[in-house]
Amino acid sequence: HEEEENMAAWLLGINTLKIQPFKLPTLGPGDVRVRMKAVGICGSDVHYLKTLRCADFVVKEPMVIGHECAGIIEEVGSEVKSLVPGDRVALEPGISCWRCYHCKEGRYNLCPDMKFFATPPVHGSLANQVVHPADLCFKLPENVSLEEGAMCEPLSVGVHACRRANIGHETNVLIMGAGPIGLVTLLAARAFGAPRIVIVDVDDNRLSVAKEVGADETIKVSTSIQDVSKDVEQILKTMGGARVDVTFDCAGFNKTISTALSSTRSGGRVCIVGMGHHEVTVPLTPAAAREVDLIGVFRYKNTWPLCLEFLSSGKIDVKPLITHRFGFSQQEVEEAFETSARGGSAIKVMFNL
Repeated sequence: HEEEENMAAWLLGINTLKIQPFKLPTLGPGDVRVRMKAVGICGSDVHYLKTLRCADFVVKEPMVIGHECAGIIEEVGSEVKSLVPGDRVALEPGISCWRCYHCKEGRYNLCPDMKFFATPPVHGSLANQVVHPADLCFKLPENVSLEEGAMCEPLSVGVHACRRANIGHETNVLIMGAGPIGLVTLLAARAFGAPRIVIVDVDDNRLSVAKEVGADETIKVSTSIQDVSKDVEQILKTMGGARVDVTFDCAGFNKTISTALSSTRSGGRVCIVGMGHHEVTVPLTPAAAREVDLIGVFRYKNTWPLCLEFLSSGKIDVKPLITHRFGFSQQEVEEAFETSARGGSAIKVMFNL
């Protein structure tokens, strides 16, 4: 690899991406060098491109973008025993410290010193090659493609949310939002055994995809906060007498969280997965009076083995969510991000490197 200059997609400013050289760090004894083959575009990547920030994370200097990824091992460190060159792997993008209280408790996703691909100031993975810890690279089963491997990252959010909400064979589920995260949460909830899943969105195309990938019913709603009561009535009617045990809010807006809290049965759970607004105003007091539990979700922990099991066994099929594919040229990188930002028919935009 000395002869070949490693290139990556750098975020240089608002709406400014450029493929430039990316010098790799030295390969440590526990590291592997991976040639990237599939990298997906996440909503956070688009936020960074459009505003140079996502939630409290702000891009202050040029940064390599991308974190949903899979590739092929090219070189392993001296102490790596689990992987060899040629292995196809999916990469978990967050490196936690393993020393803090959260890491020792097993909730390493909450580590305050997490180094996460393409979360400033850490560089991401939309590059020819990256160096990453071997224990965060998971070998793909033979029947799981590299694109599916890259999809383990968004799917992990849905899997972690289902674990947090204790989804099982007696849990009826409502999902607010049929974007990429709403759809992977739908797939995960079905794999966890949820008997009835209803999904809500404002977009007909996304609702049709949700129906195709396994939603029992879909509901189109407006964006107006004034329509919450009407939406709740429609949701409960659509559930067909089944109570909403758990609602996943995969949008994170005033209206969606308000609808979620009001639709969920007394003693049920609302899981906040999406982060559309930094601050929201919602009817917490009535929900508290009905003992509706509010559960937060941040990234994931220990999800890749289960995601790969779901994909390998056929319990989950993420292929219908990959709607657009691009190569790794300057023009295609720009087109891919424009396609993802427009939304519409685009669900998951994937780079094939």
